[in-house]
Amino acid sequence: MFFYIQAMTEPAFASRRIAFVLVEGFALMSFAAVTEPLRAANLLAGRRIYEVLNFAAGPKSPEMLTSSSAASVAVAGLGESTGAYDLAFVVAGGDPVGFRDGRLFQWLRRQARHGCILGGVSGGPAVLANAGVMENRRMTLHWEHAAAVAERHPGLLLERTLYVVDRDRITCAGGTAPLDMMHALIAEHHGADFARKVSDWFMHTDVRPAGGPQRAGLAERYGTNRRAVLAAIEAMENHIADPLTLADLGRIVGVSARHLNRQFGAGLGRSAAAFYRDLRLEKSRELLRQTDLPVLEIAIATGFSGAAHFATAYRRRFGEAPSRHRLEAPLRRR
Repeated sequence: MFFYIQAMTEPAFASRRIAFVLVEGFALMSFAAVTEPLRAANLLAGRRIYEVLNFAAGPKSPEMLTSSSAASVAVAGLGESTGAYDLAFVVAGGDPVGFRDGRLFQWLRRQARHGCILGGVSGGPAVLANAGVMENRRMTLHWEHAAAVAERHPGLLLERTLYVVDRDRITCAGGTAPLDMMHALIAEHHGADFARKVSDWFMHTDVRPAGGPQRAGLAERYGTNRRAVLAAIEAMENHIADPLTLADLGRIVGVSARHLNRQFGAGLGRSAAAFYRDLRLEKSRELLRQTDLPVLEIAIATGFSGAAHFATAYRRRFGEAPSRHRLEAPLRRR
């Protein structure tokens, strides 16, 4: 039962509670880039559709917490957090790889058990990894910390991308990347048109996909400029493990399912469902080459119901069994 799928069945502009847990010395730019779109969304909606609450990590409960640039943010102590949250972000800078806080780790695990989506920004994903809540989840973080996190947690599924959405976890590399991530998040909650208004508010007109900047833009990668197709592909990339239905994609993009399917046929020469399946299979092949995860776990991580279903689809797409591909993969991560 995941937040993103639930969100599309709720009334438009439903209110959501989002907690931000800040670690002393947190990256100010990352914090602003992830919170300011929420403020703008409230302003443009004409009411509070996002309730933002700031908390401090650590044993003390200061009234103000200092950022990387010495600017301070008003916070409450983590012990003062009450009620349920739809999403909780950890924002960190400094040395997040060495960060340890048993109380915060317990709080994060408790939130996850209660169905809260956990997120990390800049060094925040390293804190999530230390808390033990990123098992079998794809993730990213700021390049400065990537090597140290990979060494400390060799089983993590690290990607060098702007942000990664994997079911109930969201991780972001920080800097200006949260602007792109929040565009995708707001689009899922309230539609692509409203998300574009929020991005335009910040003159953020060149919204990057989750996989950037290490890949070309979606239009260049797939050779189409059809707005509905590109918006749907972005949503697909953010839902690899928990595939959306064609109706869900249509609601996010703002067109009917039938019209969206026609757009895929005209722009890419195949149905939306076929494109989505191939996208997930390409991700599974990447995981086979780069990780030691069992085939069943890779199947689940790419949205297949079981190993048999996955093997059939994989063989149809690539002409060989997943196990054969793994045996021949020379670059598999140890």
